Amino acid sequence: MLWVMTTNADEPPTRPRRRTPAGAAVLREDVTEAIRAAVFEELAAVGYARMSIEGIARRAGVGKTAVYRRWRSKLHLVLDVVSAMAVLGLPVPDTGCLEGDLRLLYEVTSRALRHPVASQIIPDLQAEAARNPDIADAFQKALRDGQEGVASKIVAAAEQRGEVRTGVDPDLALDLISGPLYWRAVVIRSPKPPKGYLEKLARATAGALKAL
Repeated sequence: MLWVMTTNADEPPTRPRRRTPAGAAVLREDVTEAIRAAVFEELAAVGYARMSIEGIARRAGVGKTAVYRRWRSKLHLVLDVVSAMAVLGLPVPDTGCLEGDLRLLYEVTSRALRHPVASQIIPDLQAEAARNPDIADAFQKALRDGQEGVASKIVAAAEQRGEVRTGVDPDLALDLISGPLYWRAVVIRSPKPPKGYLEKLARATAGALKAL
């Protein structure tokens, strides 16, 4: 901190003035967000193995230095972006009944998983996770934290309404709620669910949760 004093001893000192950071100390948030967006686009376009800092910087409209000032490697950049997925999460449905909440969650999740970017990134990162423990940990945390937060709130609301018993196993509830759509979208890479599938899935899942 730079302290500035008046030269006249009869006058009180002026208020301290903080020197404005310069150079590497200044990181514009809009540039950071542009780089993060470029990572998703680059992953979808070329995959993790072929992705490069040069390609990310070009897609974000910045120089490589801007990327390296924020992340020291491609791996750290991807880990940061994947970890941020957990923070964003999914909206928590509030329809007033368990089946309605599940149906709305499935509609939102199904659309998200069918998005061209997500449909490319998730399988690619899964494949990379098999070779890289750091990516595996970050990817699993991102997916689990996001889904677990929503599932637990849906179940808690159902408990308060008396639709399910108190103390439902949270891990089992998470598997029942989140498993089917991820199986279709990520494992067997199925296209858009057939007509009526989400309604049937919500009804079946609600019944299973009530039976726990």
